[in-house]
Amino acid sequence: MGEEADDSHPQDFMERLSDSDIDTRLLALGSAWRREGDSIVAELECADFVAAVALVNRIAAEAERADHHPDILIHGYKRLRITLSTHAAGGLTQGDFALASVINTL
Repeated sequence: MGEEADDSHPQDFMERLSDSDIDTRLLALGSAWRREGDSIVAELECADFVAAVALVNRIAAEAERADHHPDILIHGYKRLRITLSTHAAGGLTQGDFALASVINTL
């Protein structure tokens, strides 16, 4: 993955987004993501259990790099439920959508 220039301030990632900002950003993420209260959630299906665990490991590496950690559930042996929210901000922030966008590329 190449690094893109980001001229945002780190505090921008912690500011809670408005409902209209969330709606706009959610549309840009695509149909895999939906809003559930103060979180965004994706349900992903992998080829098998090993592929699901491999994807979790790739997500974990990106989450560590971003210092932003989603809730991840493996269920049905090959399905992942990924939940993003910024607990410190009490809702959704730019950081949630940035990590979701990275997850979309994995």
